[in-house]
Amino acid sequence: MKIRKGDRVVVLQGKDRGKEGTVTFAFPAEDRVIVDGVNVAKKHQKPTRAIQQGGIIDKEMPIHVSSVAILCAACGKPTRVGYRFEGDGTKVRICRKCGGDL
Repeated sequence: MKIRKGDRVVVLQGKDRGKEGTVTFAFPAEDRVIVDGVNVAKKHQKPTRAIQQGGIIDKEMPIHVSSVAILCAACGKPTRVGYRFEGDGTKVRICRKCGGDL
């Protein structure tokens, strides 16, 4: 999976199409990510010892990684991720549109 925690992404499909946010969690085994403010669902929370106040809370649900595109820091456009190997052998993620580092 080429998208990591902390990446700035834009949603390509679904009810939140066009929204931008930061990836807070990534689940590589399921190919899903959780993005701030995207795919928010209402959840009925029961009061427990940890959470004294019950009620209806807003919870961000996972979205499939194919439904988001990473935003390039250099050109500011949604793009795919490519890789380049530096001279010392380190692997660097690059923008497929402008060639800049991500």
